[in-house]
Amino acid sequence: MGLRGRDVLSVDDLSAEEVREVLGLARHLKRERRAGLAHPALGGKSVALLFEKPSLRTRVTFEVGVRELGGYAVYLAPQDVQLGVRETAADVARNLGRWVDGLVARVYRHDTLREMVDASPVPVVNALSDREHPCQALADLLTLEEKLGGFQGRRVAWVGDGNNVCHSFLLAAAKVGLSVHVATPPGYSPDAAVIEAARQAAARSGAAVQVGTDPRAAVAGAHAVYTDVWTSMGQESEREQRASRFRPYQVNAALLALADPAAVVLHCLPAHRGEEITDDVLDGPQSVVLDQAENRLHVQKALLALVL
Repeated sequence: MGLRGRDVLSVDDLSAEEVREVLGLARHLKRERRAGLAHPALGGKSVALLFEKPSLRTRVTFEVGVRELGGYAVYLAPQDVQLGVRETAADVARNLGRWVDGLVARVYRHDTLREMVDASPVPVVNALSDREHPCQALADLLTLEEKLGGFQGRRVAWVGDGNNVCHSFLLAAAKVGLSVHVATPPGYSPDAAVIEAARQAAARSGAAVQVGTDPRAAVAGAHAVYTDVWTSMGQESEREQRASRFRPYQVNAALLALADPAAVVLHCLPAHRGEEITDDVLDGPQSVVLDQAENRLHVQKALLALVL
């Protein structure tokens, strides 16, 4: 049936074939942009960017992406809407759906997105929730495909918190045959349902999903090492406790030395330098974090072009 008119709240809203379709179009759009060619796929359509959380990469890449596709982006900051205070998420979605052709929402609660989907007459795309970050995972896959030359026979070590970014990355990697070994402190592993869904997808694609607590075992021989902040927005009260528990999971030169010599380092940014990753690794020759950031633009353009 294609992606036209579909909501994308989770990586699992996309089949393996659809993930590859998004990546293929993203590669094409990236080449066109570098050649100075226009791709006005949105043809004057409008997109509301509804953000409960502050953002640099997500806001800029969606705004620029919509404009480059020939559309119009309307940014709504947290104080503009105040979901659940001034109006319910459902009422906001019903109203916006009368004015725009698509909704891109960055929210605290994944349930807020579900409420929007139930009420919205136009497609809703998840730009981050406490459950998932599908656009980031698509950008990660594009980056790894570029840097590793493919997915089969490759393995990524995820070191740190089993958070929303980890959830989406696990699901996305498993769909395309990319193996993942997650290492988190006890009690911080990814959601059990996400692990099970990823393992089922991996069984179909020929990948493997491992989840444990030993960062050295995860990184040993890995072709890529991925980390994220230890304390996400909304978890500030846990910061000191998390810093203590996650300290052995810092991605530093000693840990990276266990990986494949040609391994690349990923981080979705922003980074807390000196916490989950050291400056020398983040800024070092194996780091591809700026390629990841750039690729957010290309995969989001591809997703919007296919959905709208």
